[in-house]
Amino acid sequence: MSESIVLFGPPGAGKGTQAEAIVAATGKPQVSTGDMLRAALTAGTVLGLEAKKYMEVGELVPDEVIIGLIADRMNQQDARDGVLFDGFPRTIPQAEALAEIASVSLVISIEVPDESIVERIVGRRMDPDTGEIYHVNFRPAPSEVVGRLIQRKDDNEEAVRTRLTAYHSQTSPLADWYSEKGILKTVNGNQPMDDVAAEISQLLL
Repeated sequence: MSESIVLFGPPGAGKGTQAEAIVAATGKPQVSTGDMLRAALTAGTVLGLEAKKYMEVGELVPDEVIIGLIADRMNQQDARDGVLFDGFPRTIPQAEALAEIASVSLVISIEVPDESIVERIVGRRMDPDTGEIYHVNFRPAPSEVVGRLIQRKDDNEEAVRTRLTAYHSQTSPLADWYSEKGILKTVNGNQPMDDVAAEISQLLL
């Protein structure tokens, strides 16, 4: 099996930005379960229709359906040298199932303190006209757009802390599981974006 990479970190850790850099550096396509689900739904595949039944009633799509989607994705031509898994697996059972269909050689955990995550997410603001994202402290918006900025409903402190609690309960055991296999590498995500990218690039050598 080809060698794949797993990238995980708390919400607001900057996974999306770093995933783009990893794809550029390795040539491995980025695989996210959300993208796969949307593609399967659009294509009307058997697994897509199966997932739709759960999504329509607001239930989580079962692991076996997700793993089936990943297995299909791993058979595509551009995945022959491995892929970058973004935000998957999230639990040990998912990791065990993934190990049956993909060889993971590196797991990168972007680590950011909870308080920094709360500050990052709660301070985010979006310009609804352009989609541009600003931050009240780190990237203030120009004065002419401040009046129309909006905050996402789930970008409040209570919601962020709930998401962090779920992340820690799921991911701490997963980190230990990969650590025991000797492939977990941690990166300090509480530093400038370019410095995070530089740390990750060293892991890819």
